[in-house]
Amino acid sequence: MHSEDRTPIVIAKGRDRSRAAGTDRDVVMLVAFEGWNDAGEAASSAVNDLVELWSAEQIAEISPDDYYDYQFTRPTVTRTPAGGNALQWPGTRIYRAAVPGHELDVVFVVGVEPSFRWQQFVDEILSHAKDAGAVLLVGALIADVPHTRPIPVSMSTEDSELREALDLDRNSYEGPTGVLGVLGHLALAAGLPTVSLWAAIPGYVAQAPSPKAQLALTGRIEEVLGVSIPQGTLTDDAKAWERGVNELADDDEDISRYVRQLEEVQDTAELPEASGDAIAKEFERYLRRKNPPDGHKGPR
Repeated sequence: MHSEDRTPIVIAKGRDRSRAAGTDRDVVMLVAFEGWNDAGEAASSAVNDLVELWSAEQIAEISPDDYYDYQFTRPTVTRTPAGGNALQWPGTRIYRAAVPGHELDVVFVVGVEPSFRWQQFVDEILSHAKDAGAVLLVGALIADVPHTRPIPVSMSTEDSELREALDLDRNSYEGPTGVLGVLGHLALAAGLPTVSLWAAIPGYVAQAPSPKAQLALTGRIEEVLGVSIPQGTLTDDAKAWERGVNELADDDEDISRYVRQLEEVQDTAELPEASGDAIAKEFERYLRRKNPPDGHKGPR
């Protein structure tokens, strides 16, 4: 089956909901927030690059005064091309794009995790998901993983039908959560199937940027949505990032020893998972990228 004909597997359960809303296109809401949910800025970078790649149009902005503590998340001053000053307030913007070559629209939610009134904030977001078949939450966390191996991306859902379709487990995490966790819970309560993607960032190199983690998240988004996302310079950026971290580790014996320990643990745990299915999925992604439907360059 050609990639143009594939149904986005994440919205299979929500197809009737989308079509009942009076549209002949499938709709997915894709969400990422800077802050607690976004180690290395990998999640927000992945989603913001897709906003640019698919020429998304801004359709709404959530008022920052209602939700942000400006002493904690401060506005920033930038220079304009004309040499003047511009004041940028922290906030959350909502965009919409038609994915070229596919019968798929994506509603993007990108911004900064709010300080106040999370339930009201999430209600505002979900008001823009009325015709969506599902919500895809994208995050990144710090973990004990080595930078020399593929970045792990966990995928989970509380929806039983999606768990079966995507061969997933339920999220077993218990503890403090960010706004993504609240959004996932309230979306499920509203009848919206929700899938969460989390990239694991090496704790010893968690500062931004993190192009290798962004690349891993982009690959998962591509797989779940059933679309082709050209990688652009992201693959080269990820390789350069890994070489740079290698040089830093080589200069510090403690970090080098720690990395070797992490490699041994991960290699032992993942050895049974080097399956034919995993190889086939990666080869399928490669074939899709060879002939993107729209000719766009990929994420930067």
